[in-house]
Amino acid sequence: MMKTILVTGGAGFIGSHLCDYLLDHDYKVINIDNFNDFYDPEIKRENIGGHLDNANYVLMEGDIRDLGFLESIYSNHSIDAVIHLAAMAGVRPSIVNPLLYEEVNVRGTINLLETSRKYKVSKFVCASSSSVYGNNETTPFSETDVVDFSISPYAATKKSCEVLGHVYHHLYDMDVIMLRFFTVYGPRQRPDLAIHKFTDLISRGKELPFYGDGSTRRDYTYIDDIIDGVYKSLKYLENHEDVYEIVNLGESQTISLAEMVKTIENELGSQANLKRLPMQPGDVEKTYANITKAKELLGYNPQTKFETGIGKFVEWYRNEKVKISN
Repeated sequence: MMKTILVTGGAGFIGSHLCDYLLDHDYKVINIDNFNDFYDPEIKRENIGGHLDNANYVLMEGDIRDLGFLESIYSNHSIDAVIHLAAMAGVRPSIVNPLLYEEVNVRGTINLLETSRKYKVSKFVCASSSSVYGNNETTPFSETDVVDFSISPYAATKKSCEVLGHVYHHLYDMDVIMLRFFTVYGPRQRPDLAIHKFTDLISRGKELPFYGDGSTRRDYTYIDDIIDGVYKSLKYLENHEDVYEIVNLGESQTISLAEMVKTIENELGSQANLKRLPMQPGDVEKTYANITKAKELLGYNPQTKFETGIGKFVEWYRNEKVKISN
């Protein structure tokens, strides 16, 4: 019998790729998305346009802060598992509007956990973030590291979700995997994120904001590898009970800001016009995933080298520009 997965944030960058993958692997998908204006909602509508006529795809437009809306979905559908990706994203915007981030990310998550408990949906995968590590001095970052020292409201909300997940595991036998994503990139990446924004600015000859001296490093993870990790987490929960796990999903290699810009320049064949600026509040110096646990527990095995991933992203970006111009 076909299983039904509730995906929150399923019209966004990661969520739309996940819905693609689940539909290709014979799942029914219920996608909750509120199409907020953090970036152009039409981008998200385009992400899911190919699924609207699929009998195994249901779009529910609404907000995870609305408990009545969630109740109506759970009561009308037999849901086998939840993959919770919806959130207010971004470190810097969370500093400007921390109350909104708490409301969506924390209250929204507890609404989903509580509704899942009520309707006896016991399998729950949730997106956390490498930002919970803050300026962790031990590298690579391991799931056993202490993460009590967040440096942004966004990071604090993600840590809160991990803690709430454990509460529902402990009290209600919910099987939960919290996935700490490390800087995801690839086709459909949000336009506000660095790789997309830099590619766009360089290709148009515009000034590029360059924070710090270029030595900050990120563990960039290609979208296909992230989706593989999410899917393997779902399969793990389908086959195991009494589960509460926190798992890093990254490439386990770091790329400096300067190297990232150079790689994009090489792929575009264009030079960046850098506007040098001081480091931003809330930005971490480095992210670097220890993925030993993901490999051993889930069979996770990232395949995409950074240069290859940037090549695929730039190809997608150029195709999008052609579509718009036509």
